[in-house]
Amino acid sequence: MLSLALTACLTPIPVDLATRSDLHTTVDREAGQYLGHPSTHLASDGTTLLCVYPKGHGRGPLVLKRSEDGGRTWSDRLPVPDSWASSKETPHLYELEDAAGVRRLLLFSGLHPIRTSISEDGGDTWTELEAIGAYGGIVAVADVMPTGKPGCYSAFFHDDGRFLRPGGGGEPGFKVYAIDTTTGGLTWSEPRVVAADSFLHLCEPGLVRSPTGDRWAMLLRENSRAKNSHVCFSDDHGVTWSTPRELPAALTGDRHQAVYLTDGRLLVSFRDTHPESPWLGDWVAWIGTWDALAGGVDGEYRIRLSDNHHRWDCAYPAIERLADGTVVAITYGHWVEGEQPFIRAVHVSPAELARFPSGGDMSEQLPAPPSSVQ
Repeated sequence: MLSLALTACLTPIPVDLATRSDLHTTVDREAGQYLGHPSTHLASDGTTLLCVYPKGHGRGPLVLKRSEDGGRTWSDRLPVPDSWASSKETPHLYELEDAAGVRRLLLFSGLHPIRTSISEDGGDTWTELEAIGAYGGIVAVADVMPTGKPGCYSAFFHDDGRFLRPGGGGEPGFKVYAIDTTTGGLTWSEPRVVAADSFLHLCEPGLVRSPTGDRWAMLLRENSRAKNSHVCFSDDHGVTWSTPRELPAALTGDRHQAVYLTDGRLLVSFRDTHPESPWLGDWVAWIGTWDALAGGVDGEYRIRLSDNHHRWDCAYPAIERLADGTVVAITYGHWVEGEQPFIRAVHVSPAELARFPSGGDMSEQLPAPPSSVQ
């Protein structure tokens, strides 16, 4: 008999950075206009960032901006192809390399059909959006992972039966799909199911590789809200996956995205959805080791990055680690009560990260923030 009780045990050290305005940078804001769901690309120099996001809740014309200083300052809105105005769902930005060593930026736009726009000059110019196949999906594609051979990648998204095939002809029920490329993203296979649970609504996959690269974890939103978020694992570069199991309460949320810190730990950014969390509906992060993630351990720290003045609408996060070790996390949210959401970056420098030592003791208090912070 399936238990529908959410597992509640929020034991990592809680740290609230929501009032640390010195860590916050506004990427874009427009009076009366909803700006949401950003995706980023960090260039090989470790400093230059591209950020793309819709004017609307997922669906809406796409906006592109560039930062030359790691997200501290941003360009004006850049010219984009006309077809970007027709984007139907949250955009996603990735760099893929083909077998000849040619690197391309791919922007994905989801629902039916999934479309891509391609740049071969680092994001200066782009092709028009074009369908990658006769299929669609939700939050497509939520993550991409290289599979080990030149030009070969797997990309992941979900659908609930409404958009996979024309006219809602997909199989009912939430399923996570993978599509594969051997051409560095120029062509893609038909979708294959990699994760599903007939009782739950597993979706929005976010992938993490083990430090050795031989094991993948897929963090999954549980959209029925009957259980904690879930995780499953692959030991063959995404071909097959274990049965999804619950994550600890501390990692329960939506749209997980992870980055490794310079000390080897993980920082995972997401929207907090655990009903017993004091930060329910806010933008949060988790710090812990790969072994903690793989072993179902609660981790070391749970951090509120920003206070969302809405019961849930925020934090489809983009996250990067800059060349100097600074983590820059970028997302949308209702950061000012009563106003439309806008795009915010949070920078967590190596000095700030030093306040979160590995193996922190819950009986100890964190070192105080810099004295200049009010």
